[in-house]
Amino acid sequence: MSPIIPVLAKYENQINVFSEFLEDLPDVDEPVWILGACYDLKTKKSELLSDVRSRLWFTYRKKFSPIGGTGPSSDAGWGCMLRCGQMILAQALVSRRLGRDWRWDAEKHQPKEYHRILHCFLDKKDSCYSIHQMAQMGVGEGKSVGEWYGPNTVAQVLKKLALFDDWNTLAVYVSMDNTVVIEDIKKQCKQPGRESRSRGKTLNLQSQRPLAWRPLLLVIPLRMGLNSINPVYIQAFKECFKMPQSCGVLGGKPNLAYYFIGFIDDELIYLDPHTTQQAVDTDSGSAVDDQSYHCQRTPHRMKITSLDPSVALGFFCKSEEDFDSWCDLVQQELLKKRNLRMFELVEKHPSHWPPFVPPTKPEVQTTGAEFIESPDKLFESEEEFEILNV
Repeated sequence: MSPIIPVLAKYENQINVFSEFLEDLPDVDEPVWILGACYDLKTKKSELLSDVRSRLWFTYRKKFSPIGGTGPSSDAGWGCMLRCGQMILAQALVSRRLGRDWRWDAEKHQPKEYHRILHCFLDKKDSCYSIHQMAQMGVGEGKSVGEWYGPNTVAQVLKKLALFDDWNTLAVYVSMDNTVVIEDIKKQCKQPGRESRSRGKTLNLQSQRPLAWRPLLLVIPLRMGLNSINPVYIQAFKECFKMPQSCGVLGGKPNLAYYFIGFIDDELIYLDPHTTQQAVDTDSGSAVDDQSYHCQRTPHRMKITSLDPSVALGFFCKSEEDFDSWCDLVQQELLKKRNLRMFELVEKHPSHWPPFVPPTKPEVQTTGAEFIESPDKLFESEEEFEILNV
């Protein structure tokens, strides 16, 4: 047998190359926007393709160790929103550690930070953001292992898991009631680190000087309509992809989650997790065989009007100045120019809300395996936010 056959079998998801993407793009003069970067198709095609190809792509996997010891060993059919959650978080970590301009090249050596990020998402119980950790943390959000998640629930799971990540010290803020509170975000991002809190007496000394800003992943769950997206929100929705802080959007269609990274004209560009690949087994600390973690086939597109109205916007702010700049952009582009606002941005914590308490590391005392239910009970969520209407 020719040696190329097993290679093609191993990376069957990569066979369709980007040339099809170029041929398939609509013939319009509009630029393409990808996570805050603008590309002219006439002059920047290769740069556009390199950008899309460089995003970390997480899909269904099979033959990993059973979740909780006795649970599922594949997330095919139920883990798509969890995989999209992994993608939006990975984009934040790449921006934090490597920068937005970093590009992946299959033929070149990648920095150690890149492989360390990938290790955070491997399908193993001891990886910080693995499907195992996400599914089991979801039990605390009322989701059984093997149950489908909506955008809001996966955002809550990411917020909790980030508390265990001592390497990246990411602050994940999930907005409530379509309202982003500047005061709360700054309070969360300027918390003393876990190390300083544990010292007790040194805390007073720490508090006398400015605290370092913890990089922020801001997630804004929204419902932009009842059964379909309200057209009045479409322009503001597209503006979000133009912001330098854009980290993508979680959303999709009924029971089909996608990770949206940009748009061209009236179509969204997204990465699709609905491909089942073999789990990658890598020893701790070693380089990851990463070919299957980058989508090298035709990226998908869909009409914005086909989007389910339940979404979660993502933004990454590495510094306080970055966050202040985002606030200014929101005021100028989303709030002052639109009659109907997607969300509100307020300076102070609303007085009628409960006091804001920055999240702290929770105590996890269950593996989640005992909460696994039969497939007959899946997709029965009655949460108002997460009902995806057919």
